[in-house]
Amino acid sequence: MRVAELELEGFRNYESFYGEFSPGVNLIYGDNAQGKTNLLEAVGYLSGARSHRARGDRELIGFQRQEAAIRAAVESRGRMFRIEADLSRGKRRRLFSNQVRLKTAGELSQLLRTVLFCPEDLSLIRAGSGERRRFLDSCLCQMRPRYAAALAEYNRIYEHKTRILRDWEQKPALLDLLEDFNDRMARCGAILIHYRGSFVRRLAQCAGAIHADFSGGGEEMALSYATVKTVSDPAAPAKEIYPQLLEHQRSHRRAELEARMCLSGPHKDDLLVEIDGRGAKQFASQGQTRTAALSLKLAERELHRDDLGEWPVLLLDDVLSELDRRRQEFVLRRITGGQVFITCCDASGLEGVEGAAFHIKNGAFAG
Repeated sequence: MRVAELELEGFRNYESFYGEFSPGVNLIYGDNAQGKTNLLEAVGYLSGARSHRARGDRELIGFQRQEAAIRAAVESRGRMFRIEADLSRGKRRRLFSNQVRLKTAGELSQLLRTVLFCPEDLSLIRAGSGERRRFLDSCLCQMRPRYAAALAEYNRIYEHKTRILRDWEQKPALLDLLEDFNDRMARCGAILIHYRGSFVRRLAQCAGAIHADFSGGGEEMALSYATVKTVSDPAAPAKEIYPQLLEHQRSHRRAELEARMCLSGPHKDDLLVEIDGRGAKQFASQGQTRTAALSLKLAERELHRDDLGEWPVLLLDDVLSELDRRRQEFVLRRITGGQVFITCCDASGLEGVEGAAFHIKNGAFAG
């Protein structure tokens, strides 16, 4: 899987851009605020119509522009595809593969998958549970289209239920709708928990092995998935989890009405990380948390490979500069095979990395 060509129009600071890339390592270097991260953001967007740093598509459109386009020639499953995302301030985005309009954003991830690793991910272990849920969601939305659809529906139902709980005292008739929203929320939530529970089991094995390799066998990292207490087995089929979620909702009904917020459901779940039997968030050193975060992201890449039969495109956004030499070398050893994009301000120190190098200046390739 690789991005052979990329074309941008009106995307962020790129007025007009075209580039051809190596199937191996692509080193993107240049000063700050020249567009290096924007380039990786565009590639990542084509794997699921999501940006890791924008709240909506409008933020991706350049200043003084009404429209933007991202186009790429992608090799996937032994075939070439031309995929395109057209963004507009006044219309819904449009997604295409070989000039055929796609119905859902999830269809993009069947053509292109990416794994992004940026400096913010180094705090994944110490951050709040929301960051780790977003990590799980990002992985699973690409791997399982059904998960992406269930997550979108769950978020819609959650917003509706939140409004009911917020306004029910002023509008008591809203409570007549609550049972239906609870049922729909439990059905979607059961799908989310099933996929998350199954994924974390696979992730635990892979990330644990990577962490052990990095530490020379000196440390053991364990992962577990924390969800609502009534769910006995998060990896069980969704039809078994569904009544357990309903039970939890019933027991929290009065508390939710009093708090005026949703207290029951997978929107509060967490990925728990332990190093040598102790909670990494509370007790791990800075070096240990960075190694654990590295292990999670590298494991994500390997699970995509196991799922696809080919490597996803790896996007390393200025992350190597945040690592000491030992961790840099470990990452570079683990990313052989597959296409990789690495951004950095200064290419010195990466002379041993084989591949193509591109100098970005003011949203264009410099000479």
